[in-house]
Amino acid sequence: MAGLQELPNIGKELEKQLHQAGVDTPGQLRETGSREAWLRIRAFDSSACLHRLSALEGAVRGIKKTELPEDVKADLKAFYYAHKKD
Repeated sequence: MAGLQELPNIGKELEKQLHQAGVDTPGQLRETGSREAWLRIRAFDSSACLHRLSALEGAVRGIKKTELPEDVKADLKAFYYAHKKD
């Protein structure tokens, strides 16, 4: 079974946070989706930022976050600011 760190953008710390959020495998991350996974992480880590959300989306798509299409980046940014806690 492949580990989360085998996905692009997922390092040791983000993998740990995903486990805390109840996401333990790449398949679970794809099923959960980047936005829901980010919201779960945000629930216990208020420092979860737009970069983390982008990293999760890239991992779901199997690409580096810098390779996300511009329209996807814009959608993620809108989602982030709609859910950002001040």
